[in-house]
Amino acid sequence: MSTSRESWLSGGARVRPGGVAHEIFVRTDGPPAGAPVTLLHGFPTSSHDWAPVLGFLTDAGFRVTMLDFLGFGDSDKPHPHDYRLVDQADIVEAVWSDAGITRTALVAHDYGVSVAQELLARNPARISSMTWLNGGLFPDLHRPTRGQKLLHGRLGPLAARAMNESRFRTSLREVLGREVSDTEVHEMWLALTARDGIRVAPRLLRYIDERRVHAGRWLASVRDFGGPQHFIWGPTDPVSGAHVLPRIREVVPGAAVTVLDGPDPVGHYPQVEAPELVGPLLVDALTSP
Repeated sequence: MSTSRESWLSGGARVRPGGVAHEIFVRTDGPPAGAPVTLLHGFPTSSHDWAPVLGFLTDAGFRVTMLDFLGFGDSDKPHPHDYRLVDQADIVEAVWSDAGITRTALVAHDYGVSVAQELLARNPARISSMTWLNGGLFPDLHRPTRGQKLLHGRLGPLAARAMNESRFRTSLREVLGREVSDTEVHEMWLALTARDGIRVAPRLLRYIDERRVHAGRWLASVRDFGGPQHFIWGPTDPVSGAHVLPRIREVVPGAAVTVLDGPDPVGHYPQVEAPELVGPLLVDALTSP
């Protein structure tokens, strides 16, 4: 299932879950009685990243919940605002509460990996299984792009104002292993810039610092989780790619690890670059013990 951003948004709604002060875009697909799965997206895009693999999950009978984090996609993007990963976890919990979700499988990518670690640290009993796609599980191994370093630095607001679609496309392609169409890249740009979103990018990137603050607690959440864990990993990702795999195998030796390494290796966005591989892998991960 791959849909335009316009169609994607028409399938969801902007809501204020659980009394959250801002409107959050939330979308739910699949049979109402299906086993719950929650998908958490990455920086700087939106839940639309999951569109290419969503059909695999709904066809397998899962009830899939997705949201755009505050500051992303079609959710509110307040400015100024202190964007924190722990607050994003609060929003996810509010979405679950409104939907009556007491236990769910969790699939996380990039920025969403850190939110998932916070959720796992809070209440692992609420998570039936964890599936991780390329993300900064270990802050000391995270290698931000040149653009992220610039946005995260002192000149971040100036860099944000200077950002345009051409620069965004160049930066994005630095982390991809496989070709992604110009149309898909354009729709990622639309997600980033919707609701004047480019100006909040420097504040969102403070997640790099927050990861370090919570590193020990979040590492323990992964290491000590008693449920099934699966890693679906693009090795050519310069940010969180092959160099992270030895640490994953060390910290979670019992986890299933699938490396998308050939013959056409995958980079930072496995679900976008190779949905024909990742969709079935997600279904397998969500149905295996």
